[in-house]
Amino acid sequence: MTTEHEQIAVAGEGSASATPDIMRLSAGVEARGASAAQAFAEVRAAAARLDAALREAGVAAEDLRTSELSLGPEYEAYPKVSGYRAAQGVEAVVRDLARADRMIDAVAGVGEEARLGGVFFELSDPAEALARARERAFADAAAKAAQYARLAGRALGRVVSVAEDARGGPQPMAFAAMAAEDRSSVSPGRQTLSVGVRVVYAFADDPPA
Repeated sequence: MTTEHEQIAVAGEGSASATPDIMRLSAGVEARGASAAQAFAEVRAAAARLDAALREAGVAAEDLRTSELSLGPEYEAYPKVSGYRAAQGVEAVVRDLARADRMIDAVAGVGEEARLGGVFFELSDPAEALARARERAFADAAAKAAQYARLAGRALGRVVSVAEDARGGPQPMAFAAMAAEDRSSVSPGRQTLSVGVRVVYAFADDPPA
């Protein structure tokens, strides 16, 4: 009998939840003009106001990242150009969730050029939650292996190999789902991190008692 036939391969799953402590806010500005230069100048001015508003609300300069910069024609009936559209986007990392509503208000206060793309939450340090998920995944795999060994009339031996598949990630939340009139409308909820594991066991030499 080959070594492979003397093994049990099982998959285990485990998950753990934690409260996110970081919010990523996607925002931007948009402007239209009769010429490309006009549209671009207006959107750059609006982007400067947005940047200043977010910094004043408490976002650190290193937590602001330009995520979009575009300029292009708009057509009345192709190929006739009716004007030009310019847009600039930014991603802001909010590390104090007590300021979340303030950040959204800051974007809205920029003016009619402002755009809100959405928010998503994440854990700054997911290590503890992942460790708990791994323990549960391994325990799930071990229980399955023990059951299969018992059904096969064999004793379960040592672990031969372990392979992990981490499945968790940031949970997005569209801004449209929030109630704009609710001053505490932004809530991180709970984020669940999941881990899958494949564990291969050898059968023990001795039969089960």
